[in-house]
Amino acid sequence: MRRLLAFLMVIGVGSGMVGVSGASGDSTTTTTSTSSTTTTTPVTTTTAKPVWVAPLTGLPDPTRITKRRSALTIKIDNTSEAMPQYGIDKADVIYEEIVEGGITRLAAIFNSRLPTMVGPVRSVRRTDREIVYPIGGIFTFSGGAQYAIQSIETAPVKLFDESNSGAAMFRDSKRYAPHNLFANAALLMTKGGVPKPPPALFTYRTSREPARGARVNSFTVGFAAGYATSYIWDGKTRSWDRSIFGVPDVTAGAVRLSPKNVIVMNVLYRGGVGVLGSYAQLTGSGPVEIFTGGRVQRGTWSRRNLRKPIVYKVASGAVIGLTPGQTWVELLDTSEHAVITSTIH
Repeated sequence: MRRLLAFLMVIGVGSGMVGVSGASGDSTTTTTSTSSTTTTTPVTTTTAKPVWVAPLTGLPDPTRITKRRSALTIKIDNTSEAMPQYGIDKADVIYEEIVEGGITRLAAIFNSRLPTMVGPVRSVRRTDREIVYPIGGIFTFSGGAQYAIQSIETAPVKLFDESNSGAAMFRDSKRYAPHNLFANAALLMTKGGVPKPPPALFTYRTSREPARGARVNSFTVGFAAGYATSYIWDGKTRSWDRSIFGVPDVTAGAVRLSPKNVIVMNVLYRGGVGVLGSYAQLTGSGPVEIFTGGRVQRGTWSRRNLRKPIVYKVASGAVIGLTPGQTWVELLDTSEHAVITSTIH
């Protein structure tokens, strides 16, 4: 019996068994020792690809579509006969300029979004050269006086009007001339040759940076000749609801125009404000009020030459940060002002 037990124990050790029960009923535990090898798995680190930011809105553009597009500027009618307008809610930046008689026109700049109907499209003015020079790209208009056309021809833009745009410009039979010409921004963008993204026109705040300045609920931009515009802060959308001619400014698509930023520049209109052939001089410097984030900051705009974007700073020299999104730039004459009509306490 002892020989049998010894024989079984030898077999158990040789086979690596953990325990073997003997005939006597006693249990015996045998531990075997094995060597262990530690293997280090290489750790692969990946750097997150930076998100492209749309240059004219400061908003993230993960598709980088704005990197593959030029700027497209379209002149827009801003009279009561032109209302409601099409497509301007999708513009990245809109300049409101004074033309003859004190009425205003819009220069709407598209890059992020390209609506298929924009307008009504109207004629070029000398101020437009001052606006588009640093961004280049495509400029679309309905014609104009010879001096204005000669002026825009000196800017680094590709020009399109009804004579050379093909299907990209069309007439709406439901409206009467000259308020019935419209543009297809998507088609116009394909006509600009090799696309070159525009430079940023503004500096934007990050989501961690609060807006600075005095709190504002509403203000009026004092264009004369009945073209004053007003803005009211909308705390839900965190944007400025726009009105003109005493009523809310709503597009043909039933969208209330409500930009994130309103920049009010006081500029000199060379030749006289509202005078035929005059233009807003957008080089040099002057006062500015920037309404963003429900607040206003006052400072100075400055620009060394037409090739450079305008810079906006407070008295300390710090650049004013805007909220990412659509921006309206109001080109008021030096004799006109923005008036804060109510504040938030």
